[in-house]
This record gives sequence, C-alpha cells and structure tokens, in this order.
Amino acid sequence: MAVDSIANAPLRASSGGRARGALIAVSLALFCIQVDFFALNLALPDIGRTFHAGPSELQWSISAYMLSLGSLFIIAGRIGDIFGRRRVLLGGIAVFGLASAACAMAPNLEFLVAFRVIQGTGAAVIFPVGIAALSNEFSDDARAAALGLAFGIANIGTALGPFVGGGLSQGPGWRWIFWLMVPLTGVSLIIAARTVRNSRDEAAPRRLDVAGAILIGCSVAALSITIDRAHAWGWGSAPTIAGFIVAAASLTAFVLLERRIRFPLVRLTLFRNVPYVLVTWMGAVSNIGYAVIVFAETLYLQSVRGLSPLTAGIVFVGPSLLVALSGPVGARLGKYFRPSAVMAGAGVLAGCGLMALTFAHGWPVYILVFAVTTFGFGIGWTFANVATQAAVRPERAGEASGVMLTIIVTAGGVGVAAAASAIGDLHVSGVPLHAAIEDVLRILAGIVIAAAGITLAVRHELVRRGLTPPLSMKADWTPPEVGHGS
Repeated sequence: MAVDSIANAPLRASSGGRARGALIAVSLALFCIQVDFFALNLALPDIGRTFHAGPSELQWSISAYMLSLGSLFIIAGRIGDIFGRRRVLLGGIAVFGLASAACAMAPNLEFLVAFRVIQGTGAAVIFPVGIAALSNEFSDDARAAALGLAFGIANIGTALGPFVGGGLSQGPGWRWIFWLMVPLTGVSLIIAARTVRNSRDEAAPRRLDVAGAILIGCSVAALSITIDRAHAWGWGSAPTIAGFIVAAASLTAFVLLERRIRFPLVRLTLFRNVPYVLVTWMGAVSNIGYAVIVFAETLYLQSVRGLSPLTAGIVFVGPSLLVALSGPVGARLGKYFRPSAVMAGAGVLAGCGLMALTFAHGWPVYILVFAVTTFGFGIGWTFANVATQAAVRPERAGEASGVMLTIIVTAGGVGVAAAASAIGDLHVSGVPLHAAIEDVLRILAGIVIAAAGITLAVRHELVRRGLTPPLSMKADWTPPEVGHGS
C-alpha cells in the first residue's frame, strides 16, 4: 500500500487500464527475476547436497546465469527496438518460465547450469525490453512514476528472495524456488499478451547488426568469465591475461565497427549524452555497492555470526523492503531534483551508511544502518533505469536501457569478484574474517562517497558553463540543444 500511495496518483491521471495492465505484467516478470536470483544464492548448500558438488562447481549455477544475462542485454534491447517490443517481451517471459521449469527438473548439476543459461537469456530480454515497453506505454508525466513503481515491485522480490531461498531450501527443497517461478511467469505472460502494445523504432530497418552483436557479446562474456574465475586461476596467470585481452580486443573491434556502419547496434553518440553518462556512472557505482554488500553481509551473517540460511534471510527482509521503496521514492525525488543529483545524494547516504555499518554490532543498530545503506544503493541503481529513459528518445529506449544494464551488471560482477578476492587474501594472510570484511567495506565506502563527490563536481562545472541545468527541476533553464538535463 505504501508503494501504491507514492506512485499511483500520476498513473491514475494519465494512464488507462491497458497501460496499467502492462505495468502489472512487466513488474511481475521483474519480480520473478529478482526472487529467483536472490533466493538461489541461499539455496546453494542444498543444491550441493543434492548433486554432491563443491563450492567451485556450485558457483557455475550463478555465474552461468549472470554470464548470459550480462552479455545479452544490449542485443535484446535493440532487437526489441527493431522488431517490436511486444513480441520480443512475450518471448522473453515465456523462455524464462519454461527454463525455470527445466531447472526444477534438472537431473544433475550440468543440466541445471545449462538451463540457467537459458533462464538468464529470458531475463536479459525482460529487463531492457520491459523497461522500453513501459517507456512507450506511458506519457512523459507518468513515465517516471510507472518505472519507479515497477522497480519497487521488483525489489520486493529482492526482499523476499533470501527468505524464500532459505525457507524452501530448509523445507521442501531448492527445486521449489524454480517451480514457484512457473505460475508467476505464466500470469505475467497472460497479462502482457492482453495489454502490452507493440512499439518499435520506426526509423530503423528490420535487420540486426549481427557482427556487432557477436563482438559485444564476446567482449562481455570474456570479461565476465575472466573476472569470475580470476581468483581461482590467479590474477597474473596466462588464462586471466588472455581473457582480458580477448575482452578488450572484442570491445575495440565493436567500437570500430559501430563507427562505420549505417545502422549500428549501439550509436556511440549515446556516450556524448551527458545526462545519460552521469546516471549510468552512478548507477554502476551503486550496483557495485549493492552487490558487494549483499555478498559480504551474507558471508558475515552465516560464517561470522553463525546464522542459518533462513535466519540470515530474515535479517535481509527489513533492509530489502527499503530497497523496494527506493524505486517509487526515487521517482518522486526526480520531480524536484535532477537525476544525477538524486543519485549522487543517494551515493553519499549509502557510502556513509556503509562506513557506519562496519562499526555497528548490536542487532537493532546493525539492522537499522544496514537498511539505510541498502536504501541509498537501491535509489542509485533503480533510479538509473528510470533516468536513462528520460535522457533518450522513446524509440531508442531499448538500446539505452540495454547498454546501461550491461554496464551496471558487469560492474557489479567485477565488484563482487574484487571484494571476494580481497576478503579471501586478507583472511589467508591471517586477518580474522570479520575484520577482512570490515576492511573491504570501508574501502568501498570511501570509493562510493568519492564517486558521488566527482559526480557533483562535474555537475557544478557543467552548470557553471551553462551546459546543464541547476539542481532544482523548477529552475528556469534553456538547454543549448534538445534534450533533458542531468
């Protein structure tokens, strides 16, 4: 009810039943993705007992999913722009639901990993295409509220995920996490089929930049695999260095290709859009912070404080519920302040909270500070999805969303890998585990605060030069060219 009261008024004023149905369908699909991911992390020990697998093997059930997710965002977003968002979105929801059923019936770990790749493919379609479909469904005055509400509902899945994962893994078993997704995605598919209207980039021909898609997919995949396995291989080992070289070479080839073809997968002029760059930058920093704190605090609660998966999941519920509120709250703040300013302020809040968390030991203070910190990070990465849609034309919404999601998800993966490596190295060198976690989180807090400061400094300089509007959305300002201010 709290989420609805924040965002419902502008939706009533400017949207019909069909648009509201599309909002429900997309929100439910995003909710499923969030529940699935955050539940499975706490179910890994149960999966290991089922398949007699160790931690390094089990990690592939997470890594394979993230690999397909991160490497396909850009391609999926642009396919929706070119061929029509309705049919592509329906296909993505169907693939996610069918793959969830296949995961539930997986006879061994190898099949589970393979089905997780397919499931990640469906999720990679739902995110950018769903965001783009909603952007084209709602008018300018209702778009931010609709997207904020969608991510608020999705983040309820983030809140429930650890609780669901811990409860089901200790109860009927991990397979029920996937079985739960089947009816929920089925409902989303039925509603989407009845309510989501088709939209596309009418200026684009119905053909895809296949070479560009292969190159960017290869680059993101190589980077993701290398980051994920670097700690096991060794950061200076030949496989790690080769992985980084492949990622860099593929990305360079992609940029060169996109500069010379007539209808590129990604217009590189997107990165000249200052509002887009600023919100993507802060979104990436926020997602790094959020991904690392979820990883580190899960480790802390279970390995340091000795909580069971279910109890640890309960501890996460309060902080994650504030993350759910961050979507609509960020959309409301966006009515009064420029997007990059909102996200920088959220970064300062999250960074200060993260620093305080390392000194909080009593349960009431710990949970309160944990909740404030996740709320700040939640506004940062959630509002990035809303703000990018205001910085580009609606017909290119899928492209912009796909690029942004690729950047922030990849950044989150890099952050977790770096944090895990640092915590592991410190612990091996003799530092107690709780102290190693605290040291890493303090360094991260400093990085987040510094990133927010850099964003505000860049904003100040752009305002001084007259290239971007002042902080307040009510300030009178005439842009030097058509576009939205950051």
